[in-house]
Amino acid sequence: MSTIVKLPPQEGATLPRRSYLNDGYGLKSWLLTGDHKRIAILYLISITFFFFIGGAMAGLIRLELLTPQPDLVASDTYNKLFTMHGVIMIFLFLVPSVPAVIGNFVIPIMLGAKDLAFPKVNLLSWYLYVAGGIFTLSAMVLGGVDTGWTFTTPLSTHYLNTHVITAALGIFVAGFSSIFTGLNFIVTIHRMRAPGMTWFRLPLFVWSNYAASILMVLGTPVLAIAIVLVALERTIGIGVFDPARGGDPLLFQHLFWFYSHPAVYIMILPGMGVISEVISTFSRKRVFGYTAVAFSSVAIAVFGFFVWAHHMFIMGVSNYSALVFSLLTMLVAVPSAIKIFNWTATLYKGSITFETPMLYAFGFIGLFTIGGLTGVFLGSLGMDIHLTETYFIVAHFHFVMVGGMLMAYLAGVHFWWPKMTGRMYPESLSKLAAVVTFIGFNLTFFPQFVLGYLGMPRRYHAYPPEFQVLNVLSTAGATVLGVGYLLPMIYMTWSLKYGAIAGNNPWQATGLEWQTQSPPITSNFVETPIMDHEAYDYDWLANKTTHEVTTVG
Repeated sequence: MSTIVKLPPQEGATLPRRSYLNDGYGLKSWLLTGDHKRIAILYLISITFFFFIGGAMAGLIRLELLTPQPDLVASDTYNKLFTMHGVIMIFLFLVPSVPAVIGNFVIPIMLGAKDLAFPKVNLLSWYLYVAGGIFTLSAMVLGGVDTGWTFTTPLSTHYLNTHVITAALGIFVAGFSSIFTGLNFIVTIHRMRAPGMTWFRLPLFVWSNYAASILMVLGTPVLAIAIVLVALERTIGIGVFDPARGGDPLLFQHLFWFYSHPAVYIMILPGMGVISEVISTFSRKRVFGYTAVAFSSVAIAVFGFFVWAHHMFIMGVSNYSALVFSLLTMLVAVPSAIKIFNWTATLYKGSITFETPMLYAFGFIGLFTIGGLTGVFLGSLGMDIHLTETYFIVAHFHFVMVGGMLMAYLAGVHFWWPKMTGRMYPESLSKLAAVVTFIGFNLTFFPQFVLGYLGMPRRYHAYPPEFQVLNVLSTAGATVLGVGYLLPMIYMTWSLKYGAIAGNNPWQATGLEWQTQSPPITSNFVETPIMDHEAYDYDWLANKTTHEVTTVG
């Protein structure tokens, strides 16, 4: 038995009279909602707010680096700028962005469920995120943190001119938001799939978020423990990290990176899921090697817990440990490479169209590949010793996280925006934004690979004059990149009122989320759908559409 859901006409369509957007208008109805879609919108607004604060700090950093001399801000202020930029962007934007916004909105609909398993816990996770953000911004207002976003000891435990505890409390609280979100996703995926939705009919976006959720639940408590120990040592002087009291500063490094390297995959895995959805839709093909791509997400989650010490090659680990972790670092690249190769094979002989989400997906593949390949250099012992603490690290990290994760986030927001709002954005302007972002990003961060190879250390606001040309290029690129990020906020806000009506399935995609109205009703579906086809089965979609046209005629 199968259900036939009629695809609406894309022209002349009207917005539904009742959807999650107009099911209760007051602010109270939003702040006390249990609807996963509204909570996703709350996350979207708050995450965007923190993104532009972190971006403003990055702009000040780049302006300071225009000249070799420290002539814009003092050294202490510069330390606080790059610290708070890193804290805000990583813990308040990159970690929650795709899971909390896109995952929250579409995963229950993809599964054919009415909501996540624990709606009240989902709302609590947003409140915890906001509370964590407030504590973090309070640290900035009170005077900032100058330890670097890694809170390295003894900088974070001994020096008084920094508000480590306030910022650490913000990260601690926001971490529980991630744990609750991950737990909610895991239970929902296990227990609330529609009839016929077997594990190997799940969209790859669901597989990616499932793997990332495991990392959230298992890895985040380790960071919480490390933060609590830093606060205790800073306040009452327990000897966990202080050698004078019998502690070991390397213990903090192990605890921090045991979480923070898997956190890279917490950030990037959901983005990879977005790319799978976008590439399949706009090449009109089932993802090549679906099973391999699905299991590669799980493999990344497993291997992610065994490579943390490659951040510590110059910190006194034994040669044997360094060799083992170097090998494991090479191995963790394999499942990521599987995804890249399989996406490329999916594109081969596909009916490719170049809508805006696809442009961002192409940008992701190019930039993430560069970031991954440069990570191989950093996993090699000899090269890592030369490149550690230089701008090569900064460039590598941003190619993976900003070039990869942020491009995937923008691809996902553009892809599901018609489903979220029922409106289309201006296609020509959105394509321009994608191109501007790609150009601006490369102009910003590619020169930093050269700077790092030449030996310019990161986190310095004064540098030899021979590095100025490359820094000027990087600052110019940051200006272009800022325009690329600002444009989507402008035209998407405009589209809320003036955008063309999207219809239920403007991309003619196969997922269950495209078989309900746009924007969805509060319960997502009038009746529980039945999954009667494989994921990304475009033959099913074509036959279904033909059948409906024949029936209507």
